Order: sequence, then C-alpha cells, then structure tokens
Amino acid sequence: MPHDDHGDDQGHGHGHGPDNHLDPMTARVMALETILTGKGLVDPAALDAIIETYASKVGPRNGARVVARSWLEPGYADWLRRDATAAIAEMGYSGRQGEHMRAVFNGVGTHNLVVCTLCSCYPWAVLGLPPVWYKAPPYRARAVSDPRGVLREFGLDLPAATRIRVWDSTAELRYLVVPERPAGTGGLGLEDLADLVSRDAMIGTALAGARP
Repeated sequence: MPHDDHGDDQGHGHGHGPDNHLDPMTARVMALETILTGKGLVDPAALDAIIETYASKVGPRNGARVVARSWLEPGYADWLRRDATAAIAEMGYSGRQGEHMRAVFNGVGTHNLVVCTLCSCYPWAVLGLPPVWYKAPPYRARAVSDPRGVLREFGLDLPAATRIRVWDSTAELRYLVVPERPAGTGGLGLEDLADLVSRDAMIGTALAGARP
C-alpha cells in the first residue's frame, strides 16, 4: 500500500512543535489576497464567509456524517473499514483529493493520527479546508517523531498504555480517523452525533465530543 504506518516510538528527530509558520504556498495566497482586496476586487467579508463555510461547515460536516453513520450502523462501519472510498462516495462525498480513502478506527488502547510528511495531502471533499498547522513543517516532522508530544500540545494527553499509530497521507491514499463514540450518546440520531465530531477528531488531534 502506498502509505506508511509509523509507531510512536520512531525517532526521526525533526523540527519543533506545531506553530503558525506559513508554508510558501499559503504565504503566496495571502499575498495575493492582500493585493486583490487592496485593489477593491475582493470583498474581505465575503471571502471570510466563503472560507468559514468550507473550513467549518461543508467539508468537516461531510466527514462527521460519515463517522456518525458508522457509529449508528455496524454494517456501514464494516463497509467503511473494508472500502472507505466506496462507503464515503455512497453518501455523496467524493471528488478531487478524496478519490482514494482509508478509514482508521480508534479503539481501546489504540489512537490514530494522520499527517502528510512530504507536502499536505488531505481529503478536502470529506474534511474541507486543511488547517494551517497540518501543512506546517513542525507538525509534519514531529507527528512522526514525537506523536505523543504533539497530541499533548493540542491538549490531548493519552494514557501511556495507548498505542499511537501515525498514518502518512499521500497523493494516492488519504485517511479518515473514526474516533470512538462518546459515552452517553445512545439516544442521539445522525445529525446530533455529527455535531460531536470535529475536523481535528477526524485527523486525530482531538477526541469526539471535544472541540479544539
């Protein structure tokens, strides 16, 4: 398979923790935005509204519904494990940078974390816009070399006995983390359950039911 599964004891020893440093492409986009808004060609408020929609509503909501359905329907969860690409597409979520997907399930004693060590491969159709930190070199390096420390910086302090599996997203294969269903949610339907699933939980830097 064209991906890597790194254990949390691997020591690549690169970089520092997640930060705000912009990658060259993000810096270029921001510079272009500044020029266009300065010339009055783009309304900053409208642009912010579009970005907010894709960042927090359209994309992540798609993935959240996939996760919620897997919690509700054991048959769908099995399909998602076997063929995430088809299972996700059946819900109408597919397209560029989401053609080939794999779902990895958190469970007792196992937590999954997704990174793209080479660039910023990311399933836009399922998760929306990638966060800036996902593309930052410090996250891309340390998610592999020190995943437990990185998660701690996100506020997620896992038990020492929990195994952390790091999945390296590529141009050929992208990942969706299916977090564990929070306790006490037995009576909730799909949309209410989806409300508990954040983008970060589907990358692996948070748990379901906890907002970043």
